[in-house]
Amino acid sequence: MKNNKTNNTDLYNDGIPTGQYLVIDEQGEKLGTFNREQALKLADEKEIDIVVVSPGSKPMVARLMDYSKYRYEQQKKSREMKKNQQVVQLKEIRLSPTIDTNDLNTKVKQATKFLEKGDKVKVSMRFRGRMITHHEIGRNIFNKVIEALKDLSTVEAAPKLEGNQMVAILAPSKQ
Repeated sequence: MKNNKTNNTDLYNDGIPTGQYLVIDEQGEKLGTFNREQALKLADEKEIDIVVVSPGSKPMVARLMDYSKYRYEQQKKSREMKKNQQVVQLKEIRLSPTIDTNDLNTKVKQATKFLEKGDKVKVSMRFRGRMITHHEIGRNIFNKVIEALKDLSTVEAAPKLEGNQMVAILAPSKQ
């Protein structure tokens, strides 16, 4: 039998608290309710570890198993889940109120690439000087961008004016 390690939070072997335990064997069958000493003795007789699976229940549920194998499986699952996680980033596309059609198409293509990779896209436009009085031109450009990307994205934050900047956030649509 192994001793309790201090670097993890699992309760097993001598580290289990005092109380009543519903003990389950390796095959998943209930062996009955035992106190701490009886449960430890049973695990010692079978030369296997006893691990508290559900410490919050009454009685606490403990399982007879090979603890090192159990930890290995848990770590393997954790690594697999981390590997399968996709980190969503926020990419920014900057526009100008005086942007030309071909430049706008280039920006839309770039936003398309970002959305296909699964990243969110922040579309921003800075108004300089007197351009702020014509913010409806900027809103029209934003509407063109949103229309061009409507099959790839959903609008997470609609275009809104924040000071001298207009911002919208597009998230990839779930297909």
